[in-house]
This record gives sequence, C-alpha cells and structure tokens, in this order.
Amino acid sequence: MTRLPPVDPENLTPRQKEVFEAIRSGPRGKVRGPLAVWLNRPDLADRAQALGRYCRYDSLLPPRLSELAILATARVWMSEYEWAAHKPVALKAGIAPRIVEAIRTGGEPVFDEADEEIVYRFSKTLHTERRVSDALYKQAVDLLGEEAVVDLTGILGYYTLISMTINVFEVPPPEGLPPELE
Repeated sequence: MTRLPPVDPENLTPRQKEVFEAIRSGPRGKVRGPLAVWLNRPDLADRAQALGRYCRYDSLLPPRLSELAILATARVWMSEYEWAAHKPVALKAGIAPRIVEAIRTGGEPVFDEADEEIVYRFSKTLHTERRVSDALYKQAVDLLGEEAVVDLTGILGYYTLISMTINVFEVPPPEGLPPELE
C-alpha cells in the first residue's frame, strides 16, 4: 500500500488538471506510479515529467541502452515498480533475457555487446561508488561519445529520482505484477 493515496482525477486543482492532461496526452498515456505521487506538487510533476520524456524518448542512447541503464538503476534501488515497468521494455528493445535475469538476481551479467557492457558498468559503478574512475569514463566516452555519456548520466539521475519516490512513498508494482527483485 502506498503511503500517499493517489490524487483523485475528479478533484484536481486547475494546475493539477493541466499537468495531468499534459502527462496523459504524451507518450506515456497514463498518470501512474511516481508521476501520480508528484502530481501532489504539480510543478514538480510538470518539470520531472519533461525531464523524464527527454531521458526516455529523446536522449542519444538507443532504447536498448537506456533501458539497460534503467534496469541497473531499478536493481540498485530495489525499485519494484520501476523494474516491473521497464523489464518488458528492455526485453523488447533487445536486452537478452539472460542479462535481465542476471541483473534481477544481483549477478554479474555477461555481455556480447561492448556498448551494453560499458553502459551497465558505468551505471552500476556510479550508483554504488558514487563516481566513475578516469579509466571507466574514458572507455564510456570512447565507445558512446561524450554527449551520450552526458545523457547516460542524466538518465541515471532521473531514474534515481523515480526510484527514490517509489521507495519513499511505497508505490507497489503495477496491478497484477508480483515483486521480482531479491
């Protein structure tokens, strides 16, 4: 059960209605999870959803790599909602099921693609060590490009905000999906 009851769409303030409609009519199509929590503070919801739209749909990273970074973030934060929301997207984007399973169980995935390996190592290292070494940074820039590393860092920061919101407000996985993270 969530700590904060969902905002009732029938009783929104004018600003909440404006933001609710902006989210609902965008690529997400729904207002749920952390976005529903943020709607309690509509200006936060508005700004966060705009950043999220960029991170998810407009960054230089292809969906295969951004979804891998999102799964790494969900696992580090043990964010069940985020894991449930992005696992099928990551699989559809081309992340191998064995890699998804290794991340889910806290194992070390074995990658066939160098870009996937660097995105995962960068993501996990930044989350666990709170920085990346010069060597890891250089490897990421050499493989992905400097601008893509900026986008990757932004994605990791945004999905950390998502995961923190999910964890603080105890947002459960979407209806009918059992928890999967160990």
